Amino acid sequence: MFDVGKKRRLKRIMPGGKTLIVPMDHGISSPVKGIQRIDEILEKIDGIADAVVLHKGVVKNSKYVENMHSALIVHLSGSTLYHANEKVLVCSVEKAIALGADGVSIHVNVGSKTECEQLRDAGIVSELCDSYGMPLLAMMYPRGEGVEISVETVKHAVRVGYELGADIVKTCYTGSAESFAEVVEYCEVPIVVAGGSKKKGEELLEEVRGAMLAGAKGVAIGRNVFQAEKPEEMVKDLRRVIHGSITGVEVLYEGDMAVDRGR
Repeated sequence: MFDVGKKRRLKRIMPGGKTLIVPMDHGISSPVKGIQRIDEILEKIDGIADAVVLHKGVVKNSKYVENMHSALIVHLSGSTLYHANEKVLVCSVEKAIALGADGVSIHVNVGSKTECEQLRDAGIVSELCDSYGMPLLAMMYPRGEGVEISVETVKHAVRVGYELGADIVKTCYTGSAESFAEVVEYCEVPIVVAGGSKKKGEELLEEVRGAMLAGAKGVAIGRNVFQAEKPEEMVKDLRRVIHGSITGVEVLYEGDMAVDRGR
């Protein structure tokens, strides 16, 4: 049974039981375009996104995080592009707490060469999170040599995250609402979908609509936000699909136009 601390933090990350998370933890993997000046992105999407995912060094050096309205999730896992699937812990739950995190996240690649070590670390982190009342977002993917993404492999990955004690599970979309509904059925905690590679705006939104229809509780989308020409507009579009409105603003739909009707 969750304690009060975890419940309170989860409500910050998932207001109304749904969430729009923007991960920006990509810099350890490779110097991807769009995260050179994360504070600028944070300022644009703050209060529209429900939560952001950052590594500890970014949090420590940010001049914006301390005043941020969106929830903060500190990412505990890392690997570079040279060993992309072999995730290791690079931060502790205790450090995340010291940084003021509302939650932590880990990354597990089911099927990778170091799957056993990643599962062990996830289990340990899960228990620590329960002890401290800290929500755990588990990023669960079927990845490794000879491992293909399919309904069955994604279903297995999310089930592993659930059984290890994650509070929210992030995974890849399987291409249709019908197939993703099978994935959701195997996980009794909220599932959020990743954005994956860069996509056209309407293609991304259509995937999110399908995932929500299948029972997903939101998204954790990074590149398609911080590499967008106008990140704040992309987050607003995602928010309309997930929550039905922009934060603090009631939105009416008239054809293809969204009209704000006051705060």
